[in-house]
Amino acid sequence: MNIKKSILLRIRVAFLVMILFSIAIVSKISMIQFVQGEKWKERANRITYQFRPVKATRGNIYSDNGSLLATSLPFYKVAIDPTVPSDKIFNGEIDSLAHSLSQFFGEKSPAQYARKIRDARLEGRQYMLISRREINFHQKKGMMNWPLFRHGRYKGGVIFEKVDKRFNPFHDLSRRTVGFINENKRGAGLEYSFNEVLAGEDGEAMYQKIAGGNWKPVFDGSEVKSMDGYNITTTIDVNLQDVSETALRRSLKDHGADYGLVVVMEVETGEIKAISNLSKVGGGYYESYNYAVGGLHEPGSTFKLLTMIALLEETSISLNDSIDTGDGVYQIYNNRVRDHHEGGWGKMTIKESFEKSSNVAMAKLVEKHFGLDPEKYISYIDQLHLSKPLDFQIMGGGDPKIVRPGEPGWSGITLPWMSHGYGLEITPLQTLTLYNAVANGGKMIKPIIVSSTGQAQNTVDNYKTEVLNPRICSPETLTKLKLMLEGVVENGTANNIKGTHYKIAGKTGTAQILENGRYSARYITSFAGYFPAHSPKYSAIVLIKNPKGWRQYGSNVAAPVFKEIADNIYSRDIEMHDIYNDNEVIAEDGIFPLIRAGNRLELERICNEIGIANHREDEVEWVRTATRGNAVLWKSNEPVPGLVPNVKGMTLRDALFLLESSGLKVVHNGIGRVSEQSIIPGRKIVKGATIKLELDI
Repeated sequence: MNIKKSILLRIRVAFLVMILFSIAIVSKISMIQFVQGEKWKERANRITYQFRPVKATRGNIYSDNGSLLATSLPFYKVAIDPTVPSDKIFNGEIDSLAHSLSQFFGEKSPAQYARKIRDARLEGRQYMLISRREINFHQKKGMMNWPLFRHGRYKGGVIFEKVDKRFNPFHDLSRRTVGFINENKRGAGLEYSFNEVLAGEDGEAMYQKIAGGNWKPVFDGSEVKSMDGYNITTTIDVNLQDVSETALRRSLKDHGADYGLVVVMEVETGEIKAISNLSKVGGGYYESYNYAVGGLHEPGSTFKLLTMIALLEETSISLNDSIDTGDGVYQIYNNRVRDHHEGGWGKMTIKESFEKSSNVAMAKLVEKHFGLDPEKYISYIDQLHLSKPLDFQIMGGGDPKIVRPGEPGWSGITLPWMSHGYGLEITPLQTLTLYNAVANGGKMIKPIIVSSTGQAQNTVDNYKTEVLNPRICSPETLTKLKLMLEGVVENGTANNIKGTHYKIAGKTGTAQILENGRYSARYITSFAGYFPAHSPKYSAIVLIKNPKGWRQYGSNVAAPVFKEIADNIYSRDIEMHDIYNDNEVIAEDGIFPLIRAGNRLELERICNEIGIANHREDEVEWVRTATRGNAVLWKSNEPVPGLVPNVKGMTLRDALFLLESSGLKVVHNGIGRVSEQSIIPGRKIVKGATIKLELDI
């Protein structure tokens, strides 16, 4: 075969291959177009069109008076479909819009914004994100008046994509109690525990996938509307929460403690009015874990209340019976129970042993009366709901650790150690529930923190507390318990918080911390109780772990925090005060007892309201009171510039105004009116100096 024939053959073969390849392509196109067309159209639609969820607006969390603790605020992403506006509208307003965008976002020049939007219009892009920065609702309202945007979605092409963000108006106040929920539906606090109620039901709408991997809504009437979540109303009192948290934080800082907690509960209803858990993080204290609900601790001496309930119910002992605590050391096998009082108390009554918090007395009594039948003692732990979780409304409650006879860990020393709060672990909220039962006339109720759920004015669910035990003990035992708890404050370990205007009842607790199987020289201090003792309205518990320094007991660490909170509540709640006697308005010594000093106009108004005659010598703003017969006489108490004013007899509000206006820093203690001031009136003021005020009623 010559060269010419060879070349022609090759050309014919190549031509034939090209024809066959072309026929294959045409056949495949025909197959896809006509035979498999519907299949591929459906798949294309699935890729470019999808039903996607439309998030429901999350419900709000409120305090007991309607203050917002958590809410969802709307934020928006700003985008545009530049293909929507007509040529006339687009060309006439694009430059003005670009100028507004540049001024607001500051990310590009007006020319760059205009060029970017024009390019997107030429390319036929139906979605262009203006900025990744989100705007709030008020900013959105302003933008809706901008050039091009003012024509709306269907004529101007503007797209505002709503993004809800959770916001806590009180910031860190009650942060852990309010809690959070993350994208994986995990979280803590009320946000997590009531997520189903708060979340609502998401809707659904058709979205189209467009350039850049973004999705834009297609309003074709197929969308399913979302159902917003319900609001929840808590029992939290924002003012009491603030007071409790402030007092706890101050004490934690003073003692350099690891963490601490406070819970304040209304006696009759079981409503939690304040709950604060603060942990040391770096140089400050923040809420990172709910120790009150989930933290398990050996309760220490606060558990002696249960011991006394069991003893008084099951034996014939009397509070006036004597018990010999010796030198404060009680040998049990190879272990020793010790009292914190050096040298012991020797012989004392059972009432005194409780007030002085004798571990030896409790161990001896329990060993004597329950040593042969420890199950009887354990049965009281069960009856008083200390052996099982409380099933509180906030998830994550601790599961108590109680060792029982015959179980691993039970030994001959377990029972006497339990008698004073060692060898078992319960939550602080369980301890408070027990003390609240004593305050509540023996009726034990389960604490609650959410009172209702609903939307707007429509309540869906009301939550009432559950009665756990209608009678924790006999009336006779209850009377004795109250007497002992008052005695702790009046005569015992907590006499440093003894009040003058109302009584506190409660019990201190100091438990050594178990580390590596041995009890260390580190402590958990606590105080649980209620007030006013004669007619209890509030119960509370304070627990502080590992205070540093020489003060490491419940009496001088936790109890003062309790007292500070109780004083503040007492001063705010007029219903807790004794009834005012009109016959005691004028004092015998000529000094008006209740209205002693202050702003003249305010004091005159008070006197006029209650019908007391009053006279003034001259027109002054600040006065002191004296009496003339049955009338009040106003004496001038005007502050002299540069000299310390006399604020004795004034309310704290008036005293703070005068002293701080003079350039002094003020610290105060107590409630009522100023009874003493550390810098004598009339002395020259040193700017920035601190003056201490003692208040009394």
